[in-house]
Amino acid sequence: MHIDKFLGISKFGRILIHHVGNCLRWLKISYLRTLGIHIGDDCMISLRAKFDTRRGEIIVGDRCTITYGCMIVSHDASAMHIHPADDGEGVVRIGNNVYIGVGSIILRNVSIGDNSVIGAGSVVIRNIPANVVAAGNPAKVLKNIDGLQKIK
Repeated sequence: MHIDKFLGISKFGRILIHHVGNCLRWLKISYLRTLGIHIGDDCMISLRAKFDTRRGEIIVGDRCTITYGCMIVSHDASAMHIHPADDGEGVVRIGNNVYIGVGSIILRNVSIGDNSVIGAGSVVIRNIPANVVAAGNPAKVLKNIDGLQKIK
């Protein structure tokens, strides 16, 4: 039995829920922009993704997908305890057409190149080049992507 029939949700109900979710995601992106986070056009950011910019900067390119439970952090408070001259501020740059899988963590001073995919649960501590699939803790390049493929 399909879950919609089990819950008694009609086709109209599913469409309504979809549009309410889109409105909530738009509100979240608008709020993140007021915090100074640069977010490009046509991005999908999960309501449960976290952005921490107490210090530092986060830049997200166009057409990015940041999924459930991701955390993007532009600072490191412990840095000043290790190196007193390090104020802990940093910049996170996410290129265009980047997909960040569920529960991934992106730390400060990292750039992710255009058209890259970050696998679920990854911890990104170093730069990731364009057109690759990277995953793991710490994230490592697993595969090059030879151009974009359209899904039919």
